[in-house]
Amino acid sequence: MSIQANFAFDDAGLPSAPPERLAAWNPALWPIDRSWEPVVQGFLAGPTGQQLGQYIEQRLTDGAVIYPAHPLHALEMTPLSAVRVVILGQDPYHGPNQAHGLAFSVKHGNRIPPSLRNIFKEIDRGAAQAGAANGPSSGLRSGSLEAWAQQGVLLLNTCLTVEDGAPGSHAKQGWEVLTNALIQAVDTSAKSVVFMLWGAHAQAKRELIKGDHLILTANHPSPLSANRPPQPFLGCGHFAAANAWLEARGYNVLKWS
Repeated sequence: MSIQANFAFDDAGLPSAPPERLAAWNPALWPIDRSWEPVVQGFLAGPTGQQLGQYIEQRLTDGAVIYPAHPLHALEMTPLSAVRVVILGQDPYHGPNQAHGLAFSVKHGNRIPPSLRNIFKEIDRGAAQAGAANGPSSGLRSGSLEAWAQQGVLLLNTCLTVEDGAPGSHAKQGWEVLTNALIQAVDTSAKSVVFMLWGAHAQAKRELIKGDHLILTANHPSPLSANRPPQPFLGCGHFAAANAWLEARGYNVLKWS
């Protein structure tokens, strides 16, 4: 067997590390902040969590390649008490070395996906409109949004695993029960939170939000919908609106770029 059959190569033609994937269903090895433990542990101990674990174990046994390696990474990066913004995605990226447990984010060094490129375009558009200095162009940014997560942006997909090359493959297998509970935990436990709901899938979660929070809605940032009516994503002004709303309540503004 040739070397090229065993290893992936980067753009310079050098061998790259093998893609990270889920090795086993073992939530005990997925670190999360303690503030999320009651919700997560309650889910895992219940019938839906157990059924989900059995399903993923079987898919791994069948040879499925599943991403990401740490499905609960968003709960490790952003404690419940620190949440100031929630951005909802649908399910993780389904290509090698992309998903790492944060919605819309990819690992450092990876190409920026089209939806994230539009997110950066909207940030730059808003900054230019406000007369602020632009950051680096979208093409030069890292696609990792860990800096957002560290500031209190919960980057939560509604389904937390996916199979290689098969978007939506783990939908309706149980993850939604957990992520709905996480949204409700933010709604009832945190104050002055901005929910950014982009696209019909995310907006369907609006009924879970009962508290006095700011809910911003727009089309999904995908190139297929970012400019379409009734609520184009490009031009939505969500990032500036979130900062203005948080600042008025005495919170630090977020550094989006």
